[in-house]
Amino acid sequence: MRVLGLDPGLRNTGWGVIEADGNHLRHLGNGVVVSDAKADLAERLLQLHRGIAEVVESYAPDFAAVEVTLANKNPSSTLKLGMARGIALLTPALAGLPVAEYLPMIVKKAVVGTGHADKKQVEMMVGRLLPGCAIAAPDAADALAVAICHSHHHATGRRWAAGSEDPLKTAPRAASGPGRAVSGGSL
Repeated sequence: MRVLGLDPGLRNTGWGVIEADGNHLRHLGNGVVVSDAKADLAERLLQLHRGIAEVVESYAPDFAAVEVTLANKNPSSTLKLGMARGIALLTPALAGLPVAEYLPMIVKKAVVGTGHADKKQVEMMVGRLLPGCAIAAPDAADALAVAICHSHHHATGRRWAAGSEDPLKTAPRAASGPGRAVSGGSL
C-alpha cells in the first residue's frame, strides 16, 4: 500500500510518500510544496494544488492522509491555513484517492508513542522507522509521520475487517455523566 502524507500550510505544505507492506515501511519520497508569499491568495492556493497534484501523479499513491490543523490565535491566519488544508484534502480526492484525516496528537502517538512529542522527537522517529531517508524539511518529516500513522491505522482496520470486531465499538459502556465511570477500563 502506497500512502501520501500531507502536512498543510499556506507557505509550506510538507509531503511524504511511503510504501507499507504489513509492518515493513519503505520511504519513496518527501519534500515541500512552497507557495510564493508575494502572490495573491488565489495564486498561492493554485500553486499548492499544482504541487500536490504533481506529487500524486509522480508517486501514484493508493491513499492520502492529511494532518488536521488546529486554530491559532490569529483569525486571519487560521482562515488561510484552513484554505490550504482544503487544497490538501481536495487535490488527492480529485485524483480519486481516499483521504483520511488525523489529529496531530494521534500522529505523534502512532510514530513516537506519546501524543505530546515535540517536532524533533517526531523527526527522529521518522528517521528510525524509515532508515536511509533524507528528510527534506521539518514539514516533510511531519508529512511522513502522517503517512506512517495512516499505514498503522489502515493495518488495524484490515485486521478488524478480517474477522475480529472493532474493540472500540464493541466495548461495554456504562451511562456517562458527572460522577459516572465508563466501563471497560480507564483512559
